[in-house]
Amino acid sequence: MKNRFIYLAIIAAGFASCEPEFENEVNAEYSAGDADFSSYVAVGNSLTAGYMDGTVSRVGQTYSFPNLLAQKFALVGGGEFTQPSYADDISGYGGLKLGGQIIVGTRRIIDASAGGVEYIGGTADMSGPVDIEISNPLQQMAYNNMGVPGAKSFHLLAPGYGNLAGVAIGQSNPYFVRHATSASATVLGDAMSKNPTFFTNWIGANDVLSYATNGGAQSDGVTPAADHNTTGNMNPNTYGANDITNSNYFAGVYSNIINTLTSNGAKGVVATVPSVTSIPYFTTVKWNPLPAEATSTNAIVIGLYQFLSVATGGRISALNTSPGTKNPVLINDADLSSLSAQITAYANASGDPLLMANSATLGALYGKARHATSSDLVVLPASGIIGVEPDPANPMANPFDVAGVTLPLANKYVLTSNEKAKVATATAAYNSSIRSIAAANGLAVADMNAIMNQLVNGLQIETGQIYTANYFSGVATENKVLFSLDGVHPNARGYAVIANEIIKVINEHYNANLPLHYVNNFPGINIVGSN
Repeated sequence: MKNRFIYLAIIAAGFASCEPEFENEVNAEYSAGDADFSSYVAVGNSLTAGYMDGTVSRVGQTYSFPNLLAQKFALVGGGEFTQPSYADDISGYGGLKLGGQIIVGTRRIIDASAGGVEYIGGTADMSGPVDIEISNPLQQMAYNNMGVPGAKSFHLLAPGYGNLAGVAIGQSNPYFVRHATSASATVLGDAMSKNPTFFTNWIGANDVLSYATNGGAQSDGVTPAADHNTTGNMNPNTYGANDITNSNYFAGVYSNIINTLTSNGAKGVVATVPSVTSIPYFTTVKWNPLPAEATSTNAIVIGLYQFLSVATGGRISALNTSPGTKNPVLINDADLSSLSAQITAYANASGDPLLMANSATLGALYGKARHATSSDLVVLPASGIIGVEPDPANPMANPFDVAGVTLPLANKYVLTSNEKAKVATATAAYNSSIRSIAAANGLAVADMNAIMNQLVNGLQIETGQIYTANYFSGVATENKVLFSLDGVHPNARGYAVIANEIIKVINEHYNANLPLHYVNNFPGINIVGSN
């Protein structure tokens, strides 16, 4: 029997009984303090838009942290808060189409049938229609929630980022296309047209996280992405989609954004960039998920590793065949020196017909290969391919095609220790700029980097509940996870925690008295079984 765990797409019609209950004291003396919430505007990326489970959907968007903040601001004079409409997401699955072709997938599911918590199973799009066609735009207007999924810092200032004509060639953003006030509009310009009196700004994650979530690789999975902190490239027009934004350039852009947002006297809260090491996208799939029993009877695999341990001088070691033990996945590491010629020469001299016939292939496959270590982070999408035989009916058609076993995982599936260091350096530099620019402008700082890092050891909220980053490890933790199925973005409960953290900062910095949301009333991970 196939057991598939599915995070329910929350359809509004069947969800009325689960709407959050906001526990505000009837006679509480709430106050805006020194802040004015009459026109609240949120700028940022997917974390601001209410993105979860790999997309923005009609119901998921209602749990965006800006929308949750606005509900509390309304108690103390906050004005109307608008978000881009997702009424055309009739199915509730999310996703986007362009000319009838799907360009953003629907909500994610987890297929756990591959076996246990070590093999999470591949994340995949939930089956269901994509209703939103971006060539049929919304009313072209600015909204209070100007979070644009995929946006990097400099995209907020880029004219034409919402131009429909640029989507197919990657020069504009389909989410912003839906509501940009004109083809030449900027995200920040549209935000400022709302004349904000208060704002939140959580931008910068994509400036480094797109590099990290692609394993430090370009979209082709082969060429390493650029680290402009090292190269000093200050021209974003030359950046690839997954390149790290130069930290000095980031600081200049961020200062421009803040100067614009505060130009009419608005106050606000800025948020730091979270560290990747605390996000389930990087912590769910283990570096050593391969049970020894899976390979201990495969003579070809055992022989291949014995050969490679000699041909690579120990860079790749023989497999552990002891029952109950685990083997690390085999990965490509772009920073290694190539042993291709050496491996090919050993294969030609081996006397083994299979090795000799494939000597050039072996050199090409394993020249920069090594075993993963505990210092490496294997990204969540790798869970769907590790150990999978592409042609089970004819495995000998290509004995070197089992990902992570006989086929090294491509660069895009692994963030190596060297790549982790680049991410950490950029993140620290961005956050230093965010804090200093905020201080210079008298703004409050919500340290989301610190909050996310606390999840590693357990984050305790006001009710005493402890949440962790322990993603899908069974019934014991399923109600303690704040992340959605994409492993990067929060679920509804997670966005409530974020809103509360920002409220606490507002209360302290602006002498306000705003109530918190009751987090446990928000949906977390809702898992059901199906055949």
